Amino acid sequence: MKNKELKFKTNLDCGGCVSKVQADFDNAKGICHWNVDTNNSDKILTVSSKGITEDEVIKIVQSKGFKAEIMD
Repeated sequence: MKNKELKFKTNLDCGGCVSKVQADFDNAKGICHWNVDTNNSDKILTVSSKGITEDEVIKIVQSKGFKAEIMD
């Protein structure tokens, strides 16, 4: 199965915010790699998916009190 790259616009705007979702993303099944570009004005979360869905990624972000929306 080929990895799929998912992109989300978030409000994870600093290292402290990113650290709050880090353990969840590091331990989530179906994620190969993930990154948040806090220098981008849209705070882009990129997830290399090996099975995780966009909805599952959004639920992880929301469970920590942040917002994420799918980018086209």
